[in-house]
Amino acid sequence: MKCVIVANAYSYNAAQKNQAERLKEELALLGIDAEIKKNFALSSISGGKIISGICDCCVFFDKDRVAARLLEKSGIRLFNSAQAIETCDDKMLTHIALAGEGIAMPDCIYAPLCYLSGQKANDDFLKSVITSLGLPLVAKTNYGSLGAGVELIKSAKELTNYEERNLPVPHFYQKFIDCGCGEDIRAIVIGGKFICSMKRRNEGDFRSNIGLGGKGEIYKADPALKDLCERVARILKLDYCGIDILTDKDGKRYVCEVNSNAFFAEAERVCGVNIAAEYAKYIEKSMKN
Repeated sequence: MKCVIVANAYSYNAAQKNQAERLKEELALLGIDAEIKKNFALSSISGGKIISGICDCCVFFDKDRVAARLLEKSGIRLFNSAQAIETCDDKMLTHIALAGEGIAMPDCIYAPLCYLSGQKANDDFLKSVITSLGLPLVAKTNYGSLGAGVELIKSAKELTNYEERNLPVPHFYQKFIDCGCGEDIRAIVIGGKFICSMKRRNEGDFRSNIGLGGKGEIYKADPALKDLCERVARILKLDYCGIDILTDKDGKRYVCEVNSNAFFAEAERVCGVNIAAEYAKYIEKSMKN
């Protein structure tokens, strides 16, 4: 069996490199020949048909939806599917997909896109955001990793500034869930099965991301948390994902974000779980079936 592990051509950092190489090692132990490739020259359209390299499956550790859809339409099995990657890459689409499914999420309001240059923020819209969500609130661009585009808004002036900086950029506003200082739970789910979870805490930022200085520690998940994470993964049809859970001061949990290519090095380290091996075994089993 031949497998291609796709990484981003421009942000192939140490964490992504480790992710791809760890999975390649574990696939090799199962007799699967895996090759790591950047997300270009993977496929093209020629003579009205999609031409792709020969492989049996592809682990898509990237968010390039065009590259993913080209590979998938050529007949290659993707882990995750192109649709699942696209849904998770757009944070607002993630919330839309989970809405109405009994999943608690922070209240959120999408921002109307502006297609003209030189425009000012709509005051009526911003007033409605504050009325609905209160202050402080969280502002997010729909796309972005490692905390990029996410800001804590504490005043009407900060809200106006953020809105005007992002008028042509898909973004939305979210109710601030007070979890303490930059704290959340990151859970890993593979093949619809809860694998492990860690608590992430950042003393210097309200964002808990490891790449922004957050630190992980093992978190013993209760059955309710496991069930919540597995339901989210099933709804979004994900083979592999990292799910970020916020817990308020009353103990209520909220699904904040879902990452279709979540880095697992820190979770492996603090939880003592070989996540790469679990993912490799799932890929092998899926391909055999």
